[in-house]
Amino acid sequence: MKEYTVEIEGVRLHLCAADTLFSPDGLDEGTRQMLRAVEWFPGAAVLDLGCGNGVVGIYAALRVGEAGVCLGDVDAAAVACARQNAEANGVGGVCIRQSDGLDAFPGQRFDRILSNPPYHADFSVPKKFIRQSFAALRVGGRLYMVTKRRDWYENRLRATFGGVRVTEAGGYFVFVAEKRGDRPPTKQKPAPQLSKKLARKYAKAGK
Repeated sequence: MKEYTVEIEGVRLHLCAADTLFSPDGLDEGTRQMLRAVEWFPGAAVLDLGCGNGVVGIYAALRVGEAGVCLGDVDAAAVACARQNAEANGVGGVCIRQSDGLDAFPGQRFDRILSNPPYHADFSVPKKFIRQSFAALRVGGRLYMVTKRRDWYENRLRATFGGVRVTEAGGYFVFVAEKRGDRPPTKQKPAPQLSKKLARKYAKAGK
């Protein structure tokens, strides 16, 4: 187990991380850039999705209060590490669960969901994260996601949320997608086109 201290926007955290977890030697630049983009407010319901050692959720709890903050990860070792770090940083009251995506948070609604998803060639994990996040966000809630790839994530988020804001910083892309309604946007079907013959007919009739 490794230990390190990190400062994020004036908040100092003392953390531990196992070699098997993501970024065990310190805060990765992508996560830092994502956290800089978040608009926080007191009492917000926040989910750290794929929490690893818990740095994102712990930082969120120190910004908005621990009562509404949840952390989830499919890896039991990550969950144990996140719990240890939450206690060490004075926010032991956060909710931390072992969870495949949001499966362990049925029916819960969030104002902010933050994720630095694992990179897989088939995009199966981020695909599930995006779909479940849309369902779990309150209207007006936002999904913040950071990756080193742009096209697939931008297209998927736009298709699911109806829009997405993308910024590039430190070699990473930070995506911000806001839920604007309870249902995903539907694609508009193109208006049927008249054949040339019918078009000429209607033109002659003055229609």
